[in-house]
Amino acid sequence: MTVALVLLSIAVVLLVALLSAVGAGMLARIDGATWPTACTRAAGTFAAVLALAAAITAALSPFFT
Repeated sequence: MTVALVLLSIAVVLLVALLSAVGAGMLARIDGATWPTACTRAAGTFAAVLALAAAITAALSPFFT
């Protein structure tokens, strides 16, 4: 049960990060950014969402043990 919950949580975080990155890239392109700039913004957003998820996990880890 625990392994399934961890895998599901990882999948949800990756999905949210991917959707956020796509949205940031699309908004950058709509705003008139070049393709390299839009990809850079998308990559930065993807990394930021993953870092936020890691920080939340680290902050909440004492409550799960």
